[in-house]
Amino acid sequence: MPRGRLPEGSAALSNAERQARHRARRQARQPLLTIKRPQGARRSRSKRWNDALAEMLAVQAECAAWFDALPESLRDSATAMALQDMIDLDLDAIAAIQPPRGYGRD
Repeated sequence: MPRGRLPEGSAALSNAERQARHRARRQARQPLLTIKRPQGARRSRSKRWNDALAEMLAVQAECAAWFDALPESLRDSATAMALQDMIDLDLDAIAAIQPPRGYGRD
């Protein structure tokens, strides 16, 4: 009993023909290359701190809007309590703190 695939033509492919077919099939399956751009210089600690504070303030505002939109029947739920805790956080005290610049720049 013969093993492998039957030849498509009258004769079997040569090694070079089989390799060329394999390479063409692999190249057709290759996804397009994505070029990654090198990342710029690292952001400073104070910029990252300020960005994190801005994000926390935005989330706190979203939580306040969500809490205001809750119906009266859900004001005593665990979700409402968690939202109220997030609203009650004093982020202004955290925003008043600035990290040191370091390396003699402060």
